[in-house]
Amino acid sequence: MKKLKERWGITSNFQLVIIFIVFAITGSSSVYVAKPFLELIHLNRENFGEDFWFGGLLYYLIRIILIFPFYQVLLILFGFLFGQFKFFWSFEKKMLKRLGFKRFFKD
Repeated sequence: MKKLKERWGITSNFQLVIIFIVFAITGSSSVYVAKPFLELIHLNRENFGEDFWFGGLLYYLIRIILIFPFYQVLLILFGFLFGQFKFFWSFEKKMLKRLGFKRFFKD
């Protein structure tokens, strides 16, 4: 835990627990939100047919791709609600820079 706290620049165990809680809530929420969103845009599981490769695999691939942007937004939102916006904003910028969005963030 000490190495993780040093790496993230955290001073207290309480802050570390809050950060872990935010990560857990965000992961669960992003998975939960993706399904109703797909239903909202009329991409239900039933629309993809019974075939595993075209039906099931394609549906879940689209759902996983949708989870990523929901996760990014919810991470910042829950970080803000739990008083850890600064940590999660810098974490988010670092993650997006590694994914190739470096030109959108100035240091």
